Amino acid sequence: MIIKKMARQAAAVTFATALLAGGGASALANGNNNGDYKGNNGGDYKESYGFSHITRFDMLKIPEQQKSEQFQVPAFNAASIQNISSAKGSDQWGNAIDLDVWDSWPLQNADGTVAEYNGYHIVFALAGDPKKGWDTFIYMFYQKVGDTSIDSWKNAGRVFKDSDKYVPNDPILNKQAEEWSGSATLTKDGKVRLFYTNRQGWDPAHGFFGKQTLTTAQVNVSKPDADTLKVDGVEDFKSIFDGDGKFYQNVDQAFGGGDYADNHTLRDPHYVEDNGRKYLVFESNTGTETGYQGEESLYNRSFYEGSKVFFENEKNKLLSGPKKSLAALANGSLGIIELNDDYTLKTVMKPLIASNTVTDEIERANVFEMNGKWYLFTDSRGSKMTIDGIGANDVYMLGYVADSLTGPYKPLNGSGLVLHMNLDPNDLTWTYSHFAIPQAEGNNVVITSYMTNRGLYAEQHSTFAPSFLVNIKGSKTSVVKDSVLEQGQLTVK
Repeated sequence: MIIKKMARQAAAVTFATALLAGGGASALANGNNNGDYKGNNGGDYKESYGFSHITRFDMLKIPEQQKSEQFQVPAFNAASIQNISSAKGSDQWGNAIDLDVWDSWPLQNADGTVAEYNGYHIVFALAGDPKKGWDTFIYMFYQKVGDTSIDSWKNAGRVFKDSDKYVPNDPILNKQAEEWSGSATLTKDGKVRLFYTNRQGWDPAHGFFGKQTLTTAQVNVSKPDADTLKVDGVEDFKSIFDGDGKFYQNVDQAFGGGDYADNHTLRDPHYVEDNGRKYLVFESNTGTETGYQGEESLYNRSFYEGSKVFFENEKNKLLSGPKKSLAALANGSLGIIELNDDYTLKTVMKPLIASNTVTDEIERANVFEMNGKWYLFTDSRGSKMTIDGIGANDVYMLGYVADSLTGPYKPLNGSGLVLHMNLDPNDLTWTYSHFAIPQAEGNNVVITSYMTNRGLYAEQHSTFAPSFLVNIKGSKTSVVKDSVLEQGQLTVK
């Protein structure tokens, strides 16, 4: 889910983000209180902060590597693309409209495979009025197990009513403006547990800065007849985590000084279990104790790797080049927290991986175990990157592998490149939010995504893109040739 460019206005804010457990102290955008920075006064330094990094050395391999067919998102026939026929809603006057549907995620089992709910596969997706970019809410779609056609998806409607957010004693949830991406799991007792991002409004004059909060609810789903699933409301609706400041940047650190140039992220919670313990992996930015943003970060060799000559050349290029400011703010990360059995926050943990100096935005956190290895995936855009040879239209899925959930993670294919697409964003067949779904058997994963950016065509809407397969063998991946599936297809036999 992408935060839109926010207006640069309004005064500083002093509110605290300690409404949830772990609300840490504030720090300005280029501040660092961890004591590691030497910079201009003390020379270069090397500090990994105890977790893995997406390095400039590895990322610079990608411009040449992405030319290989092994990594190319398949080309799709625009003439065959269909809207989701059930994606219907209403405008503010109650008139029926066709909805855009973009980021989506399936109801999954604890191991990441697609869950079956009373004979159905369930997908949650962001959907809204094509004419209103701020109309972003979660809908539930469902399809009988065994069906694969785009027209077989039915729509149960919005998951939440507008009044659901007014939960007593949850002031963060009360101020929700939009619902952003997340994940969903089928619990051991057969309940549907949804995790998503609560995004507050953008109104600096009144202290609202688009705050993002990891949030959860139990979605009650019934089957009133053989062909229908129904959302029967939600319960146990609550905020979980909004950043602690130390391991993960909070909204006050990003915008509290009155500078709105930063790209703050704390979203896309992905649920995973390991040895019976519950975790959320999520898109984030590093905090003051995990390698914070700022010009000082450009002197940290851990963010570059490679030889000493490479480090010096790349560092000097950044310091004197046009991408210096963007690189100084770049501190994207895939964070992790452990949950209690009631899905409240238990422990804030160090990130699994971070992208300091490379990009501020690594999205759609996704992790699962396959054949004794843990695979971590994320989506990112070239337009947000600081790497020479990567252009504004380049779109990526990056991937990493480890022996345990918490790492250390090493890049797949030697660089982290798993998927690449380079189309004009106005193209009907442009895709994003690529999401890898492990299958019950075999080494292939199904890749889902959405197609067509919002509001570009009168008759064509954002919709499920055709799925396809990627093969995983150890630390290598490749797109499976001639593996294009139906739009939105989740599983293969």
